[in-house]
Amino acid sequence: MSDQTLRTLIVDDEPLARRGLRLRLAGETDIDIIGECTNGEEAVRVIAAEKPDLVFLDVQMPGLDGFGVLRRLPLSNLPMVVFVTAFDHYAIGAFEASAVDYLLKPVEEARLSQALFRVREQAQARAASEQRDQLLELLGSVTGRPELSLEDALAAGAALPDSRRPVRLAIRDGGKTVLVEETDIDWIDAAGDYMCIHAKGDTHILRGTLRELEAKLDADRFARIHRSTIVNIARVRELRPHINGEYFLTLDGGHEVKLSRSYRDQLRRFRD
Repeated sequence: MSDQTLRTLIVDDEPLARRGLRLRLAGETDIDIIGECTNGEEAVRVIAAEKPDLVFLDVQMPGLDGFGVLRRLPLSNLPMVVFVTAFDHYAIGAFEASAVDYLLKPVEEARLSQALFRVREQAQARAASEQRDQLLELLGSVTGRPELSLEDALAAGAALPDSRRPVRLAIRDGGKTVLVEETDIDWIDAAGDYMCIHAKGDTHILRGTLRELEAKLDADRFARIHRSTIVNIARVRELRPHINGEYFLTLDGGHEVKLSRSYRDQLRRFRD
């Protein structure tokens, strides 16, 4: 249970859906429901004025839908979002929109509890990030060095954890959606508009282009080594030269992938 009260807004065009969610949240002592909105336009206005910590946001609404609401909000002031939908194919869009989670209608108690657990985790992470920012601002004003890093300020040599939020891929697998963490990916190969995501010994099929996925992944962690292949740099254990300037890379599990001559400039990243 979090000791932080989360000011919460419910957005749904269906009165019964709003009422059901309000009743289920009534027993959560750290959830303070500050209001309800019946459409996207109203939600944009209320979120801008009230600045809630958390929004339960219906995906399908007349006029401005849930994704449209997020597009109308400034990135610097986005609340935590849990999408609510009657259709599970919206799950991928929800996670791509950086939602904390999504709920299927009718909302089940156990599934709501899981979503609230994720909300509280993210709320704590946000609070820690804000405290770091406040500390840096204070130390910068005292020392006259606003560009001071946290490492220099504390003079302890400890590295600040990567504040970049790792990508989580939401991949449809039959009637369910599998979430694959960026850090679990070994390599990715592509054919046309489909990609094979190889992670922890499993292979998942994701529709999309390698270029789109490459833009989402951490460029410090992944390298494009072929027009149809991306590899997790940390998984590479051996480099073996091939013909015409090409190389074979051996990964942790023994699988080999080819680094083509067109991407030879990536070799330095495996040798550093």
